Amino acid sequence: MIDLAPLWITLRLAGTTALILLVLATPLAWWLARSRNRFSTFIEAVVALPLVLPPTVLGYYLLVALAPQGVLGSGWHWLTGGRLAFTFMGLVIGSVVYSLPFAVQPLQTAFEGVGSGPLQAAATLRAGPLDRFIHVVLPLARRGFLSALVLSFAHTVGEFGVVLMIGGNIPGVTQVLSVAIYDHVEALDYHTANVYSIGLLAFAFAVMWLLYTLNRRHARWQP
Repeated sequence: MIDLAPLWITLRLAGTTALILLVLATPLAWWLARSRNRFSTFIEAVVALPLVLPPTVLGYYLLVALAPQGVLGSGWHWLTGGRLAFTFMGLVIGSVVYSLPFAVQPLQTAFEGVGSGPLQAAATLRAGPLDRFIHVVLPLARRGFLSALVLSFAHTVGEFGVVLMIGGNIPGVTQVLSVAIYDHVEALDYHTANVYSIGLLAFAFAVMWLLYTLNRRHARWQP
């Protein structure tokens, strides 16, 4: 019988990560799109690091930070008395870091595409900064928000190295689908591994097909 717990943990992790990333990545991407100082290129490089770092390297440093003696782990223990490493909360923190460029870069591109003309026009009508962002930038950048949401969700679903390093392989707690596949292959249970793999393959294809379809439709609607 197929265990659905890894599927539920994976979907919960991906959904939580995608929502947190939209909140964190929106102001960061807006600042990167509008800033022209040298420091912004340094931040861009830091944000893009997960794209080029091996997941085991990133997972190792996250594990060190989340450990009870680490920077984040010790602070969390002082606040709550609990631990971050090998918990679902630790997985969420690691996934947010690992999937950060998949949310920031589409949003930054969308914000840069808005340009300064619509904002200047709104300013002449006495619209404040927040009003301009909500009523001008958000509608024009909706494709970027859609791409950021879908890509960060899908990328989190496919994580393996980072979640294995900081979450381990605890059934019902931190065992996500990608780790479950690895676990069943090691146990020579190829039938279950095949079922999980086909499910992930179908999901990945459906997500990318949906993303390209929606982007094409939005492109047609735009003036």
